[in-house]
Amino acid sequence: MRRALLLTCMLLGLCVFAPYARAVPVDAEQLEDNEEAQQDRTEPMADVVSQVVEQAEEAELQSGTGDISTTDGCNEDVDRFCPDVKPGEGRLAECLTNQLSDEENGKTADNGGKLSDVCKEEIRAFKAERATNINLNLALAGSCKENAAEFCNDSALYPEPGAVITCLREVEEKLSPACKAEIFITKLEASKDFTADAMLNELCTDDAQALCEGVEPGGGRQQDCLRKKRAQLSWDCQEELFRQEVEDADDMRLNAVLLRLCSKDKKKFCADVKPGMGRAKMCLEENREKPDFSPECKVKFEEMMVRRASDFRLDTNVRDQCRDDIEEVCGYEKDSLDTIAGYDGRVIECLQDYKDELSAPGCKAIVLKLTARAAQDIRMDRPLADACYEDRKTLCSGVSPGSARVLRCLQDNRNQLTYECRATLFDQEVRLAEDIDFQYPMKKACKAEMELFCKDIPHGQARVIGCLQEHDEDKEMSPECRIEVKRNEIREAEDYRLDYRLNKECDMEIDNLCADICSPFQGQACGGTVIACLLENQANITTESCKTELFASEKRMGNDYRTDAVLKEACKEDVNKLCADIEPGDGRIHECLVANKAQLSPSCKREEDRLQTIESTDVRLRPGFKSCKEEVDVYCKEVKPGQGRVFRCLQANLMESDFSDGCKSEVERQQSKMSSNWKMDPGVAEKCKEDVNKVCAAAKNSHGGGMVLKCLAENHDSLSSSDCQGEVARSTKMALWQYRKGAAMTEECDEDAQTLCPADFPVGGVTLKKLGLCLAEKSGNITSPVCKKLVEIAGTHEDNSEFEKQLAAVTIMDELHKFDSTQTFIGTDKGGSSVVTLTGWVALASIIALAMVLVGGVVYAYRKVTGTDQPYTLVVKGGDV
Repeated sequence: MRRALLLTCMLLGLCVFAPYARAVPVDAEQLEDNEEAQQDRTEPMADVVSQVVEQAEEAELQSGTGDISTTDGCNEDVDRFCPDVKPGEGRLAECLTNQLSDEENGKTADNGGKLSDVCKEEIRAFKAERATNINLNLALAGSCKENAAEFCNDSALYPEPGAVITCLREVEEKLSPACKAEIFITKLEASKDFTADAMLNELCTDDAQALCEGVEPGGGRQQDCLRKKRAQLSWDCQEELFRQEVEDADDMRLNAVLLRLCSKDKKKFCADVKPGMGRAKMCLEENREKPDFSPECKVKFEEMMVRRASDFRLDTNVRDQCRDDIEEVCGYEKDSLDTIAGYDGRVIECLQDYKDELSAPGCKAIVLKLTARAAQDIRMDRPLADACYEDRKTLCSGVSPGSARVLRCLQDNRNQLTYECRATLFDQEVRLAEDIDFQYPMKKACKAEMELFCKDIPHGQARVIGCLQEHDEDKEMSPECRIEVKRNEIREAEDYRLDYRLNKECDMEIDNLCADICSPFQGQACGGTVIACLLENQANITTESCKTELFASEKRMGNDYRTDAVLKEACKEDVNKLCADIEPGDGRIHECLVANKAQLSPSCKREEDRLQTIESTDVRLRPGFKSCKEEVDVYCKEVKPGQGRVFRCLQANLMESDFSDGCKSEVERQQSKMSSNWKMDPGVAEKCKEDVNKVCAAAKNSHGGGMVLKCLAENHDSLSSSDCQGEVARSTKMALWQYRKGAAMTEECDEDAQTLCPADFPVGGVTLKKLGLCLAEKSGNITSPVCKKLVEIAGTHEDNSEFEKQLAAVTIMDELHKFDSTQTFIGTDKGGSSVVTLTGWVALASIIALAMVLVGGVVYAYRKVTGTDQPYTLVVKGGDV
């Protein structure tokens, strides 16, 4: 504030300054005489005036040599610690300062002594006075004379103690190497003792005496005390203290307390790291979680990190790498900062919010690192830390910061949080959804899985998170990783904005189709409603990338009911009552709910039916159909997934002899569901919707899905479109093909089937034999008009010869199985592949047949070689054709 007022008066021409005297050279001869006098421990013969730098006032050198007196408080200390050092130009002060530094670091002099308290005070007073005028420091003045003339002319100087030194610090990057080295020494001295900085000494001495009484000077202790009591400081002291903190931020050596506590860790982890540019700090930050990192350094270092998170000006890398982006993107936030330290991290938050608009690659990389840091430690996330301050004290008081522990505590107690904390936490979760690097617990738990499954997948855009989700049911995934991945999936399902890829790829579709469902601008938690809306409007989605992400969500829903927020809430009591002992995952809870469908609450039944209808469109959405992978690869690899096409392909090839029992069971189970609910048959649901509402409305409203299919079959001839007729014929044929006693679709045929085809009638379960063909052959004897109609409709879908061909194939295999009652022909090897096993007389007959084939082959080859198998020879004569 003081500096701002002075600058204003200068601009207005209201300030009156005493003119500087013309520069006079230092009397070198008198200086030499005074140094010899000091060497003899006598008083200097005469004063020496210095004005090496014209931009500063002339000054009388301390002790006539610009050094500590050898006749006052330090005379014995000089004899003890610096007997061979020539007095003058600050050499004795430097020697005694080095001794003091050694003592601070626990080193003992060869003579075992320590500096006297009187000498310490004299050194302190000497440096405080020298800091007020650059001409009192001959080494500094000599090295910086030309730079001072270039950068610190009269019009640019503030009328304050140490003005030229302050000016040179502000243009440090432009200074010559020699001047820069001397300026660094002044900063180093000031970092240990604030009185060695003229302005800090002038503006903070009263605060230090009032608030830090009893704190030993030196070692940065008084600055540390002042910063801890920042809120009680005068405004002028706060300004100067923050100015020093900003200037010193890029070099760890300028933080005396941190350097003292972390010197061993720096040697251990960062011995080869060059000073400056925040390099040592970055190195320590990367190693601070290692078990052999000292606790005292970790505590102090993280305090410094918290300060950086509050104000970007304290982070050298952010300042340098993001300078242009801050001006361009976050200029308003930057300009709103005071001249004292910020507290809310507003510029850093702005950079995070608008990271996609940043132009500098270096700035983008730093912002990602800042976000990862905040995700790991709430103290580095100032908006969240402030919004949840009271909540943390109430709910997470015993939770230590770091490793995302406090963040996890707040998430686990979400329902008890205050509105401000809960809303800020949600905003942060949306930001953290973008990258595995922002999901610290998952990244830590899934380190091996990331290497195994996602090695070549770049971080960012939630790509690695998606990769882990694709493998969440794999046996190779560790329990710890699976828990974290599942936790993330469940949380994503609660609000579409927490699913980064879905939120990004479906942004336009949500605006067009689901804008009224849940507004992201009113602080609403959508609870899965937007995702449910997208599922209901899938036919209207045009963006392929959105379809892809929505499909991934559907797949997760089929695997684990907890990833469907709407169904999870609707079926909470049903799951607790009927499926409490079943582990979620791999579709097990859904199977349990379907098996207990009659006991489900109306809301749960409705949501489970909705999910089953969605799953019926694509076999990839049903966990059980993993057992059909080989069958899909063999018979349906050219079939485009979706709209039930792959399932229909599997149905058409169900009678193939190498169809596995597992896949066959899944097809049967899905066919049973389709027969009981017309919505689960994608072909019928798509092509017959109009006829259902027009012709079978009563069945739809009163009797359920199975009766709707039956109604459509009964009214087959009057259906409005040939497409619908074809789908009903196909559905009817499959119901007869996979015949189940008591099924709603075919129950009218039970009596006729048992009477006319007793050998093929299923006693329990499903028959895949020739019951359908039997009914077709004996259709004239069928007594039920409804059943006769069903058989007729089934015959219109596909040529009976193909029907018979597929039935014949399965019949032959059934007969072969009967040959040997102890072994099956078809089994699996250790790798799970199908193999043929022959035993008993069947094996003997097979060996004889193989021998006959081999003998015949040998005879045929012999006749070819000897020419006995050449009844005539074709001869073509040459000539003119």
